[in-house]
Amino acid sequence: MTVGVCELIKKVLVTGADGFIGSHLTEALVRAGYDVKAFVLYNSFNSWGWLDQCAEDVKGKFEIFAGDIRDPHGVRTAISGCDAVLHLAALIAIPYSYHSPDTYVDTNIKGTLNVVQAARELGVSGVIHTSTSEVYGTARFVPITEEHPLQGQSPYSASKIGADQIAQSFYLSFGTPVVTLRPFNTYGPRQSARAVIPTIITQIANGKRELQLGSLHPTRDFNYVADTVNGFLQALKSDNGIGEVINLGSNYEISIGDTAKAIADVMGADIHILIDDQRLRPEKSEVEQLWADNNKAKELLGWQSVYGGLDGFKRGLKETADWFTKSGNLAAYKADRY
Repeated sequence: MTVGVCELIKKVLVTGADGFIGSHLTEALVRAGYDVKAFVLYNSFNSWGWLDQCAEDVKGKFEIFAGDIRDPHGVRTAISGCDAVLHLAALIAIPYSYHSPDTYVDTNIKGTLNVVQAARELGVSGVIHTSTSEVYGTARFVPITEEHPLQGQSPYSASKIGADQIAQSFYLSFGTPVVTLRPFNTYGPRQSARAVIPTIITQIANGKRELQLGSLHPTRDFNYVADTVNGFLQALKSDNGIGEVINLGSNYEISIGDTAKAIADVMGADIHILIDDQRLRPEKSEVEQLWADNNKAKELLGWQSVYGGLDGFKRGLKETADWFTKSGNLAAYKADRY
């Protein structure tokens, strides 16, 4: 693996640091010795999201910048003085995108434009932009390589396609050192209960044995959060990914129904599944199959999934369930609401 300007990176900005993946990434960057500035969404509660509950060994060891990714002036101020930006700030809930798509354009597309524009003007050494496997839509071939066509099957995925293209255009047009990482379905502690794995875990943890779920037949390639975070760290340390789109996936496919069974097995629960109509996507919007080809990540970044295969998946599910079933953590979730 060649190392160039990326080895000079010391101070990094993490946008979306208050969220699920962003908070784990912030902790990992601090532990790796980086000077970290965490960009969190400004709010009147002075909440830093999940960073309010960050691990004890990193508390007080990162800087907070409260702002809004939609504001170009605030974004430029946040990036000033940083060597690199890890851009995770986004609206991600697919159901919310059906009735409020305008906010996805503003946050995901315009927010990404703000990041790469400021990065270009300030001459940062690296930008890691976060994509999503949802941009592929239902797989036309598997495993899905980075050359797979892009299909906007929800307003969310369409907005992320737009964001990806904006980021890539700045590399092609101006030489802005952008890497686009495309994580497949990341799961783990702190994830929103709107996501399928936490909704199954929280329902079981709250004593339910008749679970409310959506479609059971679609397949996903689940990626434990520690693996996803490691992909960002690997990309930050290497110049090899600049100008590239890189999948981060486990290369293991499992249906939602079998995922529920695996979680029930890990948690020692006997469950029955009921289909909840409000959890069903519109027919043509449902992504039926996702399964990652992760060879490019291995070749360019030296990255591979530690939690791959069924055994690795169950190991990640156990770690996730152990976190969610702690009373203080479980109490933070409204498991009876979707």
